[in-house]
Amino acid sequence: MSQFRALLTQLWSEDDAQDIAEYAVMLAVILVIVVGTIKIIGGKSNNVFSEVASSLQ
Repeated sequence: MSQFRALLTQLWSEDDAQDIAEYAVMLAVILVIVVGTIKIIGGKSNNVFSEVASSLQ
């Protein structure tokens, strides 16, 4: 039982898992921003190319 308690104490005191979780959250936020930006820019650029193509014809 004391080994189990010592293991739990060691795991609780380590900060490595917290760092990994923070990096995962930051990565998720960055991905959401990038995907949102691509969707916004992609729709607008498609409209611009369509307008240019129709004006050339």
